Amino acid sequence: MTDSTNSGSSDVMIEADGLSKYYGSFVATEDVTFTVPRGQVAAFLGPNGAGKSTTMKMLTGYLAPSSGSARIAGHDMQTDRLAAASRLGYLPENGPLYAEMTPHSLLKYLGEARGMSRDKLGQRLEYVRGACSLSTVWSKTISKLSKGYRQRVGMAQALLHDPDVLILDEPTSGLDPNQVHGVRDLITSLGQTKTILLSTHILREVKAVCSRVILVDQGRVVFDGPIGEMAGSEEEMENRFRELTATAG
Repeated sequence: MTDSTNSGSSDVMIEADGLSKYYGSFVATEDVTFTVPRGQVAAFLGPNGAGKSTTMKMLTGYLAPSSGSARIAGHDMQTDRLAAASRLGYLPENGPLYAEMTPHSLLKYLGEARGMSRDKLGQRLEYVRGACSLSTVWSKTISKLSKGYRQRVGMAQALLHDPDVLILDEPTSGLDPNQVHGVRDLITSLGQTKTILLSTHILREVKAVCSRVILVDQGRVVFDGPIGEMAGSEEEMENRFRELTATAG
């Protein structure tokens, strides 16, 4: 597996360097530090309230850290955000969508806002429509779509501009088992050429698509290593997860 500690290398695509976020006396995250190299699919795990979403928002520039820095493909998210954003696709948990638009019109609008050429946008619209299984709802109003289809529209917007880095927060939330299987296959395929940080509560997903685990508890990294070092089976992983996050109750 690619070395996960090669900070400073041109192959580092996601870098969290001492990321901390404080709200008064409340510590959301403190000194979260890790790197993800090119071509790796890493799981970002932790119990509810551990700081996962806060860290992801800082990595993607949606939230400014109290201290520390975040870099995507070498670009600092605070000082060079546009360059970083051009290399990044982000799927937030329950991300907002324009409910009065259709998947087609929304994605076309987002592509145009990114400055994509007509030919490139047309190619990518066809790709995400198929990859995210949106053909049957392509022209339906988003307000009428199920949560699962809305989630797939969110995945499509993350993939639209063909980014090098994907940060996915609960990408299978609201999907049925068949849809979950499809998303796992998509992530596995994307992981052959892209760098992916995947937050999920479903440990089966981790075993299926990830090669590495970064585990946070109470705003700090408590484990970072190959998936085989954490556990061999899904049951062992669940037990190890509980052991490492026991302070969360």
